[in-house]
Amino acid sequence: MAVLTRSFKRKLAVTAIAALGFVWLYEVTIPDSRFSMIPLGFERMVDAESPPVAGGRFLFSATAYCKGLVTSSGVAVQSGIMAADPALLPVGSVVRLDIGDEKYDGIYTVLDTGPAVQGRGVDVYMWSCNEALQFGRRQAQLTILRLGWNPRATTSSFVDRLLKRPEPSKAIPARPLPIIEVPALAPKSFQPDQP
Repeated sequence: MAVLTRSFKRKLAVTAIAALGFVWLYEVTIPDSRFSMIPLGFERMVDAESPPVAGGRFLFSATAYCKGLVTSSGVAVQSGIMAADPALLPVGSVVRLDIGDEKYDGIYTVLDTGPAVQGRGVDVYMWSCNEALQFGRRQAQLTILRLGWNPRATTSSFVDRLLKRPEPSKAIPARPLPIIEVPALAPKSFQPDQP
């Protein structure tokens, strides 16, 4: 340390090397971010009969739809929205869809349901009905990143997996909203104003 305190040039060189090191580390990216959300040691597909869990990869059948203006959750239809069976993937779930086509692979949010979407099937929204027809029915791998709206029902973060922090034993289920009954108003009969 005494050598650094005497020379301004050495201090400048060490500072420049440290700054370059920080810049280099800042620019580092994960080589393949496709699997950054999957817990370590989760290389295989989960059993077909098991219920979906956050972090699991499952085989689903994927189709496409193009009709409608508003989803069942009240959000306007747009790219990145998916319909699913709410018994398996509740509304608000975030999933990664892998079908082997870069055009459709990606992260989707389950914001819609439908009578035709039952069991292990998902429906991807597309603006063009011709494109939806061309999509057809395909086998898809779904990686569940979050189940429903509950932020605790999500996969562990990269830092948690890296440091091997223990996973929470059970996700806290979301509480249902209370049902508020509003009394129906009786229609008023029309009475003209009298002079």
